[in-house]
Amino acid sequence: MLSKKLEKALNEQIRIEAESSQVYLSMACWAEVKGLEGVAGFMYGHSDEERMHMLKLVKYVNERGGHAHISELKAPKTEFGGLQEMFQELYDHEIFVSQSINELVHVTLQEKDYATHNFLQWYVAEQLEEEALARTVLDKINLIGNDKGGLYLFDRDIQQITVESAASDTAGE
Repeated sequence: MLSKKLEKALNEQIRIEAESSQVYLSMACWAEVKGLEGVAGFMYGHSDEERMHMLKLVKYVNERGGHAHISELKAPKTEFGGLQEMFQELYDHEIFVSQSINELVHVTLQEKDYATHNFLQWYVAEQLEEEALARTVLDKINLIGNDKGGLYLFDRDIQQITVESAASDTAGE
């Protein structure tokens, strides 16, 4: 059984994961309109992934005797000055989500809810991967700069950039 404090914190994380899905979806729409089909596909895929993170939390709350709440979401930004700005915002957002997960883990320890603490370890590991991926993509965008040929190749190749490749890139540092 979840404590009320932990149920409330988990419901807040459900909202954050839903908003993360919306952030990626908005970025996908922006990229698609700009003709960046590869970037759009990458973002659509990650929007779906964030929604799955939300659903995993929803099911957990409900299965533990709580009541998952689906709340109103803050509308994401719809315009970006360029890819570099967009991916910087994405990286910053992933850091925010990591901090939120860490705070949630802290609540599980305060509440002595070790089952939920254990459940959240998947999110802790997932956020390490998400941050590594966002950082890797941002680094690549920064390398390209204003090179149109590099941007074309990046757009073509981004769908092949996976969490595993980003993790292996950072493991070699």
